[in-house]
Amino acid sequence: MKHLFLLASLFCTLMACGDKQLSRQEIITDYYGARDARNFTKIKTLIADSITITAGDYIMPYTRESFYEVFKWDSVFRTSYEVVELEESGKRIVASISISSGRHEFLKNDPMQCRYGISFDSGKISKIEELECKDTDWNAWQAERDTLVSWTKKNHPELDGFINDMTMEGAQNYVKAIELYKSDKITQEANVEQP
Repeated sequence: MKHLFLLASLFCTLMACGDKQLSRQEIITDYYGARDARNFTKIKTLIADSITITAGDYIMPYTRESFYEVFKWDSVFRTSYEVVELEESGKRIVASISISSGRHEFLKNDPMQCRYGISFDSGKISKIEELECKDTDWNAWQAERDTLVSWTKKNHPELDGFINDMTMEGAQNYVKAIELYKSDKITQEANVEQP
C-alpha cells in the first residue's frame, strides 16, 4: 500500500510538471523558433484559434487553417527568424525580431530588424502588429519589387501575378521569377563585357 501511495504521488508530480504554463516571453521565443524551424505543428500550440496580423494599413485576420497557408508561403523563401529583444509593454509584449530570407536579399533589405507588438488571448498569441522595421529602405524594396514585376510580366507572363498570390504556388513563382531575372541580368552583363 505504501508503494502504491508513493507511485501515485510520483505520477501526480510528473503530471503537474508536464502542465507547466509558459510565460508570454517563452511563448514568443517558441513561436519564432518554430517559424525559423518551419514547424507549424508547434506554432498551432502557441497561437489562438484566430490570429490577426497588422502591417501599416493592412489588417489580416486568419484562422489557424488560413494562417497555415501564409506560413507555407513564407516557408518557400526559407525565412529565418531570430528574437533580438523582448520587452513588456502593458498588456502586450514588444518583440524585436531579425528576419532574413532570399526574398529580402533580392529586395535589398536583408536582414530586416522589425519590432512587433504581440497580444495574447487565453495564453495564446492572438495579434501580431508590425510597429516598425528600422533601417529598412522601403524605396529600394519597392523599386526592386516593381522592376521584378515588370520584367516578369514582359518576359515570363506565365508567372505574372505572383506578387499578390499568398499561396505556396505564388511563393514558388516569386522565387522562380527572381531566379530567372538574376540569370537574365547575368547574361546581359556578360554580353556587354564582350568586345
